[in-house]
Amino acid sequence: MRLSAKQITWLKVALHLAAFLPFLWLVYAASQGLFSADPAKDIQHFTGRMALKLLLATLLITPLARYGKQPLLIRTRRLLGLWCFAWASLHLVSYSLLELGINNLGLLGRELVTRPYLLLGITSWFILLALAVTSTQRTQRYLGSRWQKLHNFVYLVAILAPIHYLWSVKIISPQPLLYALAAFILLALRQKKFRQWWR
Repeated sequence: MRLSAKQITWLKVALHLAAFLPFLWLVYAASQGLFSADPAKDIQHFTGRMALKLLLATLLITPLARYGKQPLLIRTRRLLGLWCFAWASLHLVSYSLLELGINNLGLLGRELVTRPYLLLGITSWFILLALAVTSTQRTQRYLGSRWQKLHNFVYLVAILAPIHYLWSVKIISPQPLLYALAAFILLALRQKKFRQWWR
């Protein structure tokens, strides 16, 4: 049975809540001191993981719509992508303000040089910014076929972001490996599309 437009509307509401409620928990946890002795690092990891989860959810929509024969599911992809960008922005802000400090934002350029994994992260953020800015239907009509080519850069983010996470933790840990594996599987589902690019 295919999902109706009304069901998709309710699904969108549920997805908005699923993406927003962790922010309320983050604020509560920070105000109640529920983090470890290094809360700045905890907040950075939490926001980064949320961005990754939403990125993977965004990439999951197309295979679900195709193989589950639910074409209306595509309508949820944009909102997940925008929430992914929002959480990635929180991740960047938390690093800039909590790690470097508001008086030391000039150090960001030096950090990008000395810590290459940060370069992967900021590159991913700029790509997500470009995708968020051009995600409207008006922009899609204006760009025509170029719009899809631009939004294919989300696949580059799906490669860079998990590597950024793996590299940043500096130890072999199951969680970043699982995110990387999930990204690999979601990209592998698109192997036919990638093959067409090389023809």
